[in-house]
Amino acid sequence: MIELPVVPVNQMSRKPDWLRVRLPVGKEYAQVRGLVDEHKLHTICESGNCPNMGECWGAGTATFMILGNICTRSCSFCAVATGRPLAVDVDEPNRVANSVKLMGVKHCVITSVDRDDLKDGGSIIWAETINALRRESPETTLETLLPDFRGVWENLERVLETRPEVVSHNLETVRRLTKEVRIQAKYDRSLECLKHIAAAGLRTKSGIMLGLGETEEDVLEAMQDLLDAGVQILTLGQYLQPTRNHHPVIDWIHPDQFAKYKQLGLDMGFRYVESGPLVRSSYHAEKHLFEI
Repeated sequence: MIELPVVPVNQMSRKPDWLRVRLPVGKEYAQVRGLVDEHKLHTICESGNCPNMGECWGAGTATFMILGNICTRSCSFCAVATGRPLAVDVDEPNRVANSVKLMGVKHCVITSVDRDDLKDGGSIIWAETINALRRESPETTLETLLPDFRGVWENLERVLETRPEVVSHNLETVRRLTKEVRIQAKYDRSLECLKHIAAAGLRTKSGIMLGLGETEEDVLEAMQDLLDAGVQILTLGQYLQPTRNHHPVIDWIHPDQFAKYKQLGLDMGFRYVESGPLVRSSYHAEKHLFEI
């Protein structure tokens, strides 16, 4: 058990104006919605309550989540359900690949729940999904947002051998808050994961949520740690509390502060920094491939 900051209901601040988003609408959104439902796909857009779902789905893109929608970990920030996952769906790679082809996706993002219940950590399904996408949509470029595979690096290497164009693993928060926010994860293990990705010669990416109680000093330390690990692409976004049972928002980070972090990151040596209140790991993901 961990203790989280207690914020009384009457002290919970309202979201500032800069965090307002449009409701999902439009023909393109409806088409993606229909494909996701028809093929029984899981998307982190829905499971993670992403504020950009309307924008991204309206553009005909989505981030697919494989290996089910039940995670074996219980991070205090995450809206994905925690529990005992269902058996692996061996047909999932083909269904995802077929849907990407039907949607005509040019740049596809794939992520997954943590599957600590599996000896391979889900890496076999990961590799099969990427290979199926290559077969069905050879022109589609790929970004993979990977778990840490509990530090079993042979499982990570199985996925890296498929050579996605961008490989991401999120640090999520600063060192000081990791035990509070990422209960079953380890800050240094995530950095080691990113070092393995960079050592494989792949475009390496990571992201941090802000507003969990970190200081600017904490953020700059994490940014330097990521840079030292070989990360080229950094995303910084505002944490939003999914439910009252999750970690509360401690601070609303002003857009000016996000702009400051972006410039600092570029000055430090990151090749691309996406920084803003509504930024999520896969937001504008295609730019992380084509604009650096």
